[in-house]
This record gives sequence, C-alpha cells and structure tokens, in this order.
Amino acid sequence: MITIAIDGPGSSGKGTVAREVARRLGFSYVDTGAMYRGVALAARRRGIDWADASAVARLASALQFDFGWDGKLLRVFLDGSDVTTAIRTSSIGAGASVVSRHPEVRAALLQQQCELARAGGTVMDGRDIGTVVAPDAAVKVYLDASLEERARRRHAELVAKGESTTLAAVAEALAERDRRDTEREVAPLRRADDARYLDCTSLEPAEVVELVVGWAKAAIGASPA
Repeated sequence: MITIAIDGPGSSGKGTVAREVARRLGFSYVDTGAMYRGVALAARRRGIDWADASAVARLASALQFDFGWDGKLLRVFLDGSDVTTAIRTSSIGAGASVVSRHPEVRAALLQQQCELARAGGTVMDGRDIGTVVAPDAAVKVYLDASLEERARRRHAELVAKGESTTLAAVAEALAERDRRDTEREVAPLRRADDARYLDCTSLEPAEVVELVVGWAKAAIGASPA
C-alpha cells in the first residue's frame, strides 16, 4: 500500500483534505501537526517552557499518541486522554511552532512518524512529510493558498470556537508562523522537488480531495502487486 504526503503552510486546508482522502481510500490518517500541538499542550500543562529544548524533548519522547475516527471526526489522544479540542487553540498552535523548531523534539517524534509512513496505506500531512518523514511517498502534494484566504479560513474557525480575535491579528500570526517554519534550520517548510504544487485559494475542499484521490488511485494502479 502507498503512503500519501501532504505538506503546506498553516490553514492551507491540508488537514481537511488529508482526512477526507484517507476516509475515501480507506487509509489510516496520521496528523503530525497534532503531535507537535500535543507536545506544546503537554509542556504547558506541566509548566515546561516551550523554549527549553532538552526538557520538551524528554517530555515528547515519553508521550503516547493515538488517532481514531469518530464518524468523520479524527480524535487525537494524548496518553489516553482526548485532546482533540484542547490542541486547536491559537496559543497552542504558536507553541507547536516553537517546539517543532527544536531538533531534539523533532527527533523524538520522527521515528514514530517514519514507522507509520513505512507501513503504507497512510495519509500524512504536515510541513516536512514529503521532505523528511516520508521522502519515498508515492504521492506528494504541496497545498498552498494566499495569506489572505488562509487568514479568512482560520479566523472563521476561531470565531466558530468562540475565540475573540480579528482577521488582521490572525493574518499577522500566520505570516509570522510562515516565517518561522520556512526559516528554521531543522526540516523547514518547503515543497519537495517531486511534489505536485496545488494552489487552492479559489478551490473548494471537495475539489482538492477529488484531485488528490485521483492521483492516489493512479499511483496505486501503477504500484507493483
């Protein structure tokens, strides 16, 4: 079975697309971004500074992540506790960007992610899947959208969750995260050389899913039996 890698900047829609592609193909789905968010959440709960690389790495190496479908909702479990909602706040997202810059933290999670990728029949999304985690993935997609559109989507999500923020503040936060993710020394956000680039600024999620499912089916058909 093949592995599908979907990368891209924040709020480009990669998580939404990856989930639905996995569901349509009957594949498992691994949300690597949720893993870094989980590390940030666990560190905050334990009073560990996100900037303390060694302490956060020790914590990350001891955490157990599990994913499970609840209808169309992917639930994320951290050491047996459901953190699906808790990891999706703006502050935890910012924390994820900080902890993911630490080489020690990335190393702590990388082995588990690579093992999941090698198993096949998996869809993974993040910022370094096609370049680091699953460089041999049969299908690689770099999903992008304009900053304005990504901010609009993220703002709508936050408002729906009851968070008070402005579109300008969300756009500024996304731009800053883009800068951190692309400039970090370890596994920066970038498009893999053999990844398909897909600008979804004016596309509906369902349209993007159809494209990726089509590419996946073509790859499955071309794979050795």
